[in-house]
Amino acid sequence: MEPQTPTSRRVLVAKPRGYCAGVDRAVIAVEKALEQYGAPIYVRKQIVHNTHVVKTLEARGAIFVDETEEVPEGEIVVFSAHGVSPAVHQEARQRSLRTIDATCPLVTKVHNEAKRFAAKDYDILLIGHEGHEEVEGTSGEAPEHIQLVDGLDSVDKVQVKDPSRLVWLSQTTLSVDETNETVARLKERFPSLIDPPSDDICYATQNRQTAVKEIAAESDLVIVVGSDNSSNSKRLVEVAKDYGAKASYLVDDASLIRDEWLDGVTTVGVTSGASVPEELVDGVLARLAEHGFGDVSEVEPVQESMRFSLPHELRKDLRAS
Repeated sequence: MEPQTPTSRRVLVAKPRGYCAGVDRAVIAVEKALEQYGAPIYVRKQIVHNTHVVKTLEARGAIFVDETEEVPEGEIVVFSAHGVSPAVHQEARQRSLRTIDATCPLVTKVHNEAKRFAAKDYDILLIGHEGHEEVEGTSGEAPEHIQLVDGLDSVDKVQVKDPSRLVWLSQTTLSVDETNETVARLKERFPSLIDPPSDDICYATQNRQTAVKEIAAESDLVIVVGSDNSSNSKRLVEVAKDYGAKASYLVDDASLIRDEWLDGVTTVGVTSGASVPEELVDGVLARLAEHGFGDVSEVEPVQESMRFSLPHELRKDLRAS
Protein backbone atom coordinates (compact mmCIF):
# COMPACT_ATOMS: atom_id res chain seq x y z
CA MET A 1 0.00 0.00 0.00
CA GLU A 2 1.29 3.44 -0.92
CA PRO A 3 1.83 5.88 1.93
CA GLN A 4 -1.05 8.27 2.47
CA THR A 5 -0.52 11.70 0.94
CA PRO A 6 -2.34 14.87 1.83
CA THR A 7 -4.05 14.92 -1.61
CA SER A 8 -5.66 11.55 -0.89
CA ARG A 9 -7.54 13.00 2.05
CA ARG A 10 -11.04 14.30 1.32
CA VAL A 11 -14.05 15.76 3.08
CA LEU A 12 -17.68 15.05 2.17
CA VAL A 13 -19.94 17.82 3.45
CA ALA A 14 -23.62 16.97 3.83
CA LYS A 15 -26.23 19.34 2.46
CA PRO A 16 -28.72 20.31 3.80
CA ARG A 17 -27.08 20.97 7.16
CA GLY A 18 -27.21 23.64 9.83
CA TYR A 19 -29.99 26.15 10.39
CA CYS A 20 -33.51 25.01 9.59
CA ALA A 21 -36.33 27.50 8.95
CA GLY A 22 -37.64 27.26 12.54
CA VAL A 23 -34.23 27.95 14.08
CA ASP A 24 -33.52 30.79 11.66
CA ARG A 25 -36.88 32.35 12.55
CA ALA A 26 -36.28 32.02 16.31
CA VAL A 27 -32.76 33.47 16.28
CA ILE A 28 -33.78 36.37 14.03
CA ALA A 29 -36.76 37.00 16.34
CA VAL A 30 -34.42 37.60 19.29
CA GLU A 31 -32.08 39.75 17.18
CA LYS A 32 -34.96 41.86 15.83
CA ALA A 33 -36.47 42.19 19.31
CA LEU A 34 -33.17 43.54 20.63
CA GLU A 35 -33.05 46.05 17.76
CA GLN A 36 -36.70 47.06 18.12
CA TYR A 37 -37.08 47.28 21.90
CA GLY A 38 -33.49 47.47 23.17
CA ALA A 39 -31.72 45.30 25.73
CA PRO A 40 -32.47 43.44 27.83
CA ILE A 41 -34.76 40.95 26.10
CA TYR A 42 -35.55 37.89 28.20
CA VAL A 43 -35.67 34.43 26.63
CA ARG A 44 -37.24 31.43 28.35
CA LYS A 45 -34.86 28.46 28.01
CA GLN A 46 -32.25 28.37 25.25
CA ILE A 47 -33.82 29.93 22.14
CA VAL A 48 -32.32 27.00 20.21
CA HIS A 49 -30.08 24.21 21.49
CA ASN A 50 -26.70 25.61 20.55
CA THR A 51 -24.09 26.94 22.96
CA HIS A 52 -22.52 29.41 20.51
CA VAL A 53 -25.85 30.91 19.44
CA VAL A 54 -26.83 31.47 23.07
CA LYS A 55 -23.48 33.13 23.94
CA THR A 56 -23.69 35.39 20.89
CA LEU A 57 -27.20 36.56 21.80
CA GLU A 58 -26.19 37.05 25.46
CA ALA A 59 -23.39 39.34 24.29
CA ARG A 60 -26.01 41.44 22.46
CA GLY A 61 -28.23 41.80 25.53
CA ALA A 62 -30.44 38.71 25.69
CA ILE A 63 -30.97 37.25 29.16
CA PHE A 64 -31.78 33.54 29.25
CA VAL A 65 -33.92 32.25 32.11
CA ASP A 66 -35.32 28.84 32.99
CA GLU A 67 -38.81 29.98 33.97
CA THR A 68 -41.07 32.98 33.38
CA GLU A 69 -41.07 33.79 37.12
CA GLU A 70 -37.47 34.97 36.69
CA VAL A 71 -38.57 37.68 34.25
CA PRO A 72 -39.37 41.04 35.89
CA GLU A 73 -43.05 41.98 35.60
CA GLY A 74 -43.99 43.87 32.45
CA GLU A 75 -40.82 42.92 30.53
CA ILE A 76 -40.56 41.21 27.13
CA VAL A 77 -39.98 37.46 27.03
CA VAL A 78 -39.34 35.31 23.97
CA PHE A 79 -40.49 31.68 24.04
CA SER A 80 -37.99 29.29 22.47
CA ALA A 81 -38.36 27.39 19.21
CA HIS A 82 -39.20 24.21 21.17
CA GLY A 83 -42.58 25.49 22.32
CA VAL A 84 -44.23 25.91 25.72
CA SER A 85 -47.32 24.56 27.44
CA PRO A 86 -50.53 26.56 28.00
CA ALA A 87 -49.52 26.85 31.68
CA VAL A 88 -46.44 28.88 30.67
CA HIS A 89 -48.57 31.27 28.60
CA GLN A 90 -50.86 31.67 31.62
CA GLU A 91 -47.90 32.42 33.93
CA ALA A 92 -46.71 35.09 31.48
CA ARG A 93 -50.16 36.74 31.46
CA GLN A 94 -50.26 36.74 35.27
CA ARG A 95 -46.91 38.56 35.33
CA SER A 96 -48.04 41.04 32.63
CA LEU A 97 -45.19 39.95 30.40
CA ARG A 98 -45.10 40.95 26.75
CA THR A 99 -44.54 37.69 24.91
CA ILE A 100 -42.98 36.87 21.55
CA ASP A 101 -43.72 33.26 20.72
CA ALA A 102 -40.87 31.87 18.59
CA THR A 103 -42.20 28.30 18.71
CA CYS A 104 -41.38 26.56 15.44
CA PRO A 105 -44.57 26.31 13.34
CA LEU A 106 -43.93 22.58 12.92
CA VAL A 107 -43.95 22.15 16.71
CA THR A 108 -47.15 24.22 16.86
CA LYS A 109 -48.64 21.75 14.37
CA VAL A 110 -47.99 18.88 16.81
CA HIS A 111 -49.54 20.95 19.66
CA ASN A 112 -52.65 21.47 17.55
CA GLU A 113 -52.87 17.76 16.75
CA ALA A 114 -52.65 16.96 20.46
CA LYS A 115 -55.46 19.38 21.28
CA ARG A 116 -57.64 18.07 18.47
CA PHE A 117 -57.30 14.40 19.40
CA ALA A 118 -57.69 15.14 23.12
CA ALA A 119 -60.95 16.96 22.37
CA LYS A 120 -62.17 13.72 20.73
CA ASP A 121 -61.16 11.78 23.86
CA TYR A 122 -58.31 9.85 22.25
CA ASP A 123 -55.38 8.47 24.17
CA ILE A 124 -52.25 10.03 22.68
CA LEU A 125 -48.91 8.19 22.64
CA LEU A 126 -46.21 10.85 22.32
CA ILE A 127 -42.95 9.35 21.05
CA GLY A 128 -40.06 11.42 22.35
CA HIS A 129 -37.34 11.92 24.95
CA GLU A 130 -38.29 12.45 28.57
CA GLY A 131 -37.37 15.91 29.82
CA HIS A 132 -36.95 17.48 26.38
CA GLU A 133 -38.51 20.95 26.27
CA GLU A 134 -40.55 20.13 23.17
CA VAL A 135 -42.04 17.05 24.84
CA GLU A 136 -42.90 19.05 27.95
CA GLY A 137 -44.64 21.71 25.85
CA THR A 138 -46.68 19.23 23.81
CA SER A 139 -47.60 17.14 26.87
CA GLY A 140 -48.86 20.28 28.57
CA GLU A 141 -51.52 20.74 25.87
CA ALA A 142 -53.44 17.68 27.10
CA PRO A 143 -51.69 16.09 30.08
CA GLU A 144 -54.61 13.84 30.97
CA HIS A 145 -54.60 12.31 27.47
CA ILE A 146 -50.88 12.09 26.66
CA GLN A 147 -48.38 9.48 27.76
CA LEU A 148 -44.74 9.49 26.73
CA VAL A 149 -43.21 6.60 24.80
CA ASP A 150 -39.45 7.01 25.14
CA GLY A 151 -38.03 4.39 22.77
CA LEU A 152 -38.69 0.71 22.17
CA ASP A 153 -38.12 -0.30 25.78
CA SER A 154 -41.12 1.68 27.00
CA VAL A 155 -43.63 0.23 24.51
CA ASP A 156 -44.56 -2.68 26.77
CA LYS A 157 -45.39 -0.30 29.64
CA VAL A 158 -48.09 1.58 27.69
CA GLN A 159 -51.60 1.37 29.19
CA VAL A 160 -54.63 2.82 27.39
CA LYS A 161 -58.33 3.26 28.16
CA ASP A 162 -59.66 2.27 24.74
CA PRO A 163 -57.33 0.72 22.13
CA SER A 164 -59.79 1.70 19.38
CA ARG A 165 -59.30 5.42 20.20
CA LEU A 166 -55.55 5.71 20.09
CA VAL A 167 -53.18 7.92 18.09
CA TRP A 168 -49.42 8.47 18.10
CA LEU A 169 -47.61 11.80 17.75
CA SER A 170 -43.88 12.49 17.99
CA GLN A 171 -41.22 14.97 18.94
CA THR A 172 -40.08 16.67 15.73
CA THR A 173 -36.35 15.96 16.11
CA LEU A 174 -36.20 12.17 16.41
CA SER A 175 -34.46 9.55 14.30
CA VAL A 176 -36.84 8.68 11.47
CA ASP A 177 -35.75 5.01 11.50
CA GLU A 178 -36.01 4.60 15.28
CA THR A 179 -39.44 6.27 15.34
CA ASN A 180 -40.68 3.92 12.61
CA GLU A 181 -39.43 0.97 14.69
CA THR A 182 -41.25 2.26 17.76
CA VAL A 183 -44.47 2.80 15.81
CA ALA A 184 -44.24 -0.72 14.33
CA ARG A 185 -43.85 -2.19 17.83
CA LEU A 186 -46.78 -0.12 19.12
CA LYS A 187 -48.96 -1.34 16.26
CA GLU A 188 -48.14 -4.94 17.17
CA ARG A 189 -49.68 -4.22 20.58
CA PHE A 190 -52.41 -1.88 19.34
CA PRO A 191 -53.43 -2.72 15.75
CA SER A 192 -55.98 0.13 15.68
CA LEU A 193 -53.33 2.77 16.45
CA ILE A 194 -53.90 5.81 14.20
CA ASP A 195 -51.09 7.69 12.46
CA PRO A 196 -50.97 11.50 12.73
CA PRO A 197 -52.52 13.35 9.76
CA SER A 198 -49.02 14.26 8.56
CA ASP A 199 -45.52 13.27 9.59
CA ASP A 200 -44.52 14.90 12.88
CA ILE A 201 -40.76 14.54 12.41
CA CYS A 202 -39.88 17.82 10.77
CA TYR A 203 -38.65 18.14 7.19
CA ALA A 204 -35.27 19.49 8.34
CA THR A 205 -34.59 16.60 10.71
CA GLN A 206 -35.46 14.13 7.95
CA ASN A 207 -33.42 15.96 5.31
CA ARG A 208 -30.31 16.15 7.51
CA GLN A 209 -30.60 12.46 8.30
CA THR A 210 -31.01 11.63 4.59
CA ALA A 211 -27.89 13.65 3.77
CA VAL A 212 -25.75 12.07 6.49
CA LYS A 213 -26.80 8.58 5.32
CA GLU A 214 -25.37 9.49 1.90
CA ILE A 215 -21.96 10.42 3.24
CA ALA A 216 -21.69 7.89 6.08
CA ALA A 217 -21.12 4.86 3.87
CA GLU A 218 -18.07 6.49 2.28
CA SER A 219 -16.64 8.03 5.45
CA ASP A 220 -14.08 6.65 7.90
CA LEU A 221 -15.16 9.37 10.31
CA VAL A 222 -18.24 11.61 10.48
CA ILE A 223 -18.01 14.83 12.49
CA VAL A 224 -21.37 16.30 13.50
CA VAL A 225 -21.24 19.92 14.62
CA GLY A 226 -23.78 20.54 17.36
CA SER A 227 -24.29 20.95 21.09
CA ASP A 228 -24.79 18.06 23.46
CA ASN A 229 -28.35 19.10 24.36
CA SER A 230 -29.41 19.17 20.69
CA SER A 231 -31.61 16.14 20.04
CA ASN A 232 -31.42 16.34 16.25
CA SER A 233 -27.60 16.66 16.34
CA LYS A 234 -27.22 13.58 18.55
CA ARG A 235 -29.49 11.64 16.19
CA LEU A 236 -27.14 12.52 13.29
CA VAL A 237 -24.25 10.85 15.13
CA GLU A 238 -26.33 7.71 15.62
CA VAL A 239 -27.53 7.66 12.00
CA ALA A 240 -23.97 8.09 10.70
CA LYS A 241 -22.82 5.03 12.66
CA ASP A 242 -25.88 3.01 11.59
CA TYR A 243 -25.21 3.77 7.91
CA GLY A 244 -21.57 2.82 7.66
CA ALA A 245 -19.31 5.40 9.28
CA LYS A 246 -16.53 3.68 11.21
CA ALA A 247 -16.68 6.44 13.84
CA SER A 248 -18.79 9.53 14.48
CA TYR A 249 -18.42 12.32 17.03
CA LEU A 250 -20.45 15.34 18.13
CA VAL A 251 -18.46 18.56 18.59
CA ASP A 252 -19.56 22.05 19.55
CA ASP A 253 -16.81 23.52 17.40
CA ALA A 254 -13.46 22.77 15.75
CA SER A 255 -11.51 23.11 19.01
CA LEU A 256 -12.96 19.81 20.23
CA ILE A 257 -11.65 17.72 17.30
CA ARG A 258 -8.93 15.40 18.55
CA ASP A 259 -5.93 14.68 16.33
CA GLU A 260 -6.09 10.94 17.02
CA TRP A 261 -9.54 10.77 15.42
CA LEU A 262 -7.83 11.53 12.10
CA ASP A 263 -5.14 8.79 12.32
CA GLY A 264 -5.42 6.49 9.30
CA VAL A 265 -8.49 8.35 8.02
CA THR A 266 -8.80 9.23 4.33
CA THR A 267 -12.44 10.40 4.15
CA VAL A 268 -14.17 12.60 6.73
CA GLY A 269 -17.88 13.34 6.53
CA VAL A 270 -19.07 16.64 8.02
CA THR A 271 -22.57 17.79 8.86
CA SER A 272 -24.27 19.97 11.45
CA GLY A 273 -27.47 20.01 13.45
CA ALA A 274 -30.43 22.23 12.70
CA SER A 275 -29.43 24.89 15.25
CA VAL A 276 -25.80 25.30 14.16
CA PRO A 277 -24.53 28.47 12.42
CA GLU A 278 -22.51 27.80 9.26
CA GLU A 279 -19.43 29.59 10.63
CA LEU A 280 -18.90 26.66 13.02
CA VAL A 281 -18.83 24.24 10.08
CA ASP A 282 -16.34 26.55 8.34
CA GLY A 283 -14.14 26.29 11.41
CA VAL A 284 -14.23 22.49 11.26
CA LEU A 285 -13.31 22.52 7.56
CA ALA A 286 -10.40 24.88 8.29
CA ARG A 287 -9.17 22.56 11.05
CA LEU A 288 -9.39 19.55 8.74
CA ALA A 289 -7.53 21.46 6.00
CA GLU A 290 -4.64 21.96 8.43
CA HIS A 291 -4.41 18.16 8.59
CA GLY A 292 -4.32 17.74 4.81
CA PHE A 293 -8.03 17.34 4.16
CA GLY A 294 -8.18 19.94 1.42
CA ASP A 295 -10.40 18.14 -1.10
CA VAL A 296 -13.91 19.21 -0.08
CA SER A 297 -17.12 18.10 -1.85
CA GLU A 298 -20.75 18.80 -1.01
CA VAL A 299 -23.24 15.94 -1.17
CA GLU A 300 -26.84 17.13 -1.63
CA PRO A 301 -29.37 14.29 -1.93
CA VAL A 302 -32.34 16.57 -1.20
CA GLN A 303 -32.90 20.28 -1.70
CA GLU A 304 -34.40 22.52 0.97
CA SER A 305 -36.15 25.86 0.56
CA MET A 306 -38.53 26.22 3.53
CA ARG A 307 -38.90 29.65 5.12
CA PHE A 308 -41.11 30.86 7.99
CA SER A 309 -42.27 34.40 8.71
CA LEU A 310 -41.36 36.06 12.02
CA PRO A 311 -43.69 35.75 15.05
CA HIS A 312 -46.79 37.88 14.51
CA GLU A 313 -46.28 39.94 17.71
CA LEU A 314 -42.90 41.09 16.39
CA ARG A 315 -44.05 41.60 12.78
CA LYS A 316 -46.80 43.95 13.96
CA ASP A 317 -44.36 46.21 15.84
CA LEU A 318 -41.76 46.10 13.06
CA ARG A 319 -44.40 47.23 10.55
CA ALA A 320 -45.55 50.01 12.86
CA SER A 321 -42.02 51.38 13.16
